[in-house]
Amino acid sequence: MISVATWNINSVRLRMPQVERFLREQAPDVLCLQEIKCREEQFPYEAFAALGYGHSAVHGQKGYHGVATVSRLPLRELGRHDWQDNGEARHVGVEVAGKLILENVYIPAGGDIPDRSANPKFGQKLDFLERMTRWADTLDRPTLIVGDFNIAPLDCDVYDHKALVKVVSHTPQEVETLARFRDAHGWVDLGREHIPAPGRNYSWWSYRSWWRQKDQGRRLDHAWASPELARQATGHRVVEETRHWDQPSDHVPLITEFDL
Repeated sequence: MISVATWNINSVRLRMPQVERFLREQAPDVLCLQEIKCREEQFPYEAFAALGYGHSAVHGQKGYHGVATVSRLPLRELGRHDWQDNGEARHVGVEVAGKLILENVYIPAGGDIPDRSANPKFGQKLDFLERMTRWADTLDRPTLIVGDFNIAPLDCDVYDHKALVKVVSHTPQEVETLARFRDAHGWVDLGREHIPAPGRNYSWWSYRSWWRQKDQGRRLDHAWASPELARQATGHRVVEETRHWDQPSDHVPLITEFDL
């Protein structure tokens, strides 16, 4: 049995107390973090080691972005793809204990205007996904990809489809582009495999308090598996209580369990 958590932490050094609490209470074997917002030499390796997570693969960047995978099990780093094509730290891939290929990704948010010509960031997001799609088409081993995809693909993945259909993260163009990525490898969306639509399954709420009071969430964080690996998934859950802790991230963790 291997359990894998993913969490956009929105600054690992600022929120290390929340990370420590989460690891003590939930004890996943592996934790994939996005938006760590620090260089590799600034990452709190010793704090993780003290909690039993002495294995790590960190792809950092000063002040922005960055991903890290920490583990109680041995890791072997496999690669760091620049799907943004601009040097940003948004991916790290590892093999866990010789049993699991695990890709940790932070897809760009894409700015505020869903128009490539008016908003270059939106175009970069779509291009990022297209590069991921070409990569996925070449995969020949069972793989798990997790992280902040910054897209809520289904109508029921947001609190109000009609209100958000023209808002970046839920536009038809993003949903269609993500679907091409899904189809390139036959990925199984474990969030919806274990919490079937239209069941409530949010992972992000704005820092504006009224978003929480009205439960105005979106499902932006995902765990997708190759079909053969998906059949070995035994559970998937959203650890929503972290959103109510002191100084929380605006995202909450997901945990998926596999019988490997």
